[in-house]
Amino acid sequence: MVFALVGLVVLALLGAVHRYLWRRFVGDTTAPGSPLRRAGTVAAFVLPLLTVGAMTSGRVGAPFWLQQVLAWPGFLWLACLLYLTLALFVGEAVRPLLLRVLARRDARTGAAESGTASGALVDVAGETRPRAEALVPSRSGGAPNGSEAVARTAPEPVAEPEAEPAAEARDATSATPTVPAPSPSRRLFVSRVVGGAAAAAGLATVGYGTYGVLRGPSVRRITVPLAKLPRSAHGFRIAVVSDIHIGPILGRAHTRRIVDTINATSPDLVAVVGDLVDGSVADLGSAAEPLAALRARHGSFFVTGNHEYFSGAEQWVDHVRELGLIPLENARVEIEGFDLAGVNDIAGETEGQGPDFGRALGDRDRGRAAVLLAHQPVVIHDAVEHGVDLQLSGHTHGGQLWPGNLLAELANPTVAGLERYGDTQLFVSRGAGAWGPPVRVGAPSDITVVELASRQA
Repeated sequence: MVFALVGLVVLALLGAVHRYLWRRFVGDTTAPGSPLRRAGTVAAFVLPLLTVGAMTSGRVGAPFWLQQVLAWPGFLWLACLLYLTLALFVGEAVRPLLLRVLARRDARTGAAESGTASGALVDVAGETRPRAEALVPSRSGGAPNGSEAVARTAPEPVAEPEAEPAAEARDATSATPTVPAPSPSRRLFVSRVVGGAAAAAGLATVGYGTYGVLRGPSVRRITVPLAKLPRSAHGFRIAVVSDIHIGPILGRAHTRRIVDTINATSPDLVAVVGDLVDGSVADLGSAAEPLAALRARHGSFFVTGNHEYFSGAEQWVDHVRELGLIPLENARVEIEGFDLAGVNDIAGETEGQGPDFGRALGDRDRGRAAVLLAHQPVVIHDAVEHGVDLQLSGHTHGGQLWPGNLLAELANPTVAGLERYGDTQLFVSRGAGAWGPPVRVGAPSDITVVELASRQA
């Protein structure tokens, strides 16, 4: 019942956001019945269906080829939806400012034109006509007498000459203003400017984030001092990789890039801390095969993440073992100078395979340093209770899509990086892949080489 209600809320939210995008990108910028409006309307219905299909096809057991067909457009549109909406929200603040600026500009232009026209009328009205002041001879034929001179010098009424037909036609033509060609309204102009800028910003953000994922993770290096680490283990290097998320989008080539990047660091040990896959061994087993090429002096170790329990955790544990990785299912091994432990992910509790800290750490020598592999950072308090010196985790993706980091901070004690909790240090990797949209914004993918330092050295 709860899941059905959540599903309805999500669908309603998707519908409302798509309606908003349609209005701003299509309804406000195109003419009714135009080809662009018809195309935009079709896209507003098709794109959300692709997104829903991409998110549900794997869960309902759709053929893998169909999952791949739906994944790219469906998940990419999900990222576009986020950043186009955010860009439009910024545009809502800019829109009234642009309208105001244009209104003032038009008002100044109209006032200037009105002033010019008024000036022209004054000139015409103020124009003086020459008076006829020539003297007319007297009736006697001589010079005019005084009274005649006075009378003749007075202005006589002058009849206005009749305008020629051609002149009247010219005056009528010049009096009729020229009607300018129709231009887009001010509101339409602003809608197109804001919509175009929002589309450019949103799509550029998604494009850059996609390039970052497909390019592969970068390498980070940090040094973590451990009080109990002996001098002989000083400088021990652990390559931490999490959240690879092999799936319908990120396949064998993605795995190969990660393996090559790890091997280039020449680590002493490789720690794969969960969420390796998004799919079954039958569909993705071959895409994971490059993991067999991992090289480290003390081997490669694996713990489950929550996505393994969506994909058949038991089968994947067997498969990674065949590829040469060592699964730590609530187990511990002794490494040169410290104990390495691993616990199952919390999601395994639904299958009776959840984390068991007592089994993994309960009977160990607490005089030795302990490094724990646990997919989710939220188990840090159990690690503190069991005297763990360093916990290595993933799961958060660093937020993956800003502002997703703000939501990740609400659900996790640490989103990315190294922090201390009592006597225990927690390092959280941003992950080497991506879940859902193959896009990262504000949280670049990484593989981290953690170098352990002895305080005795």
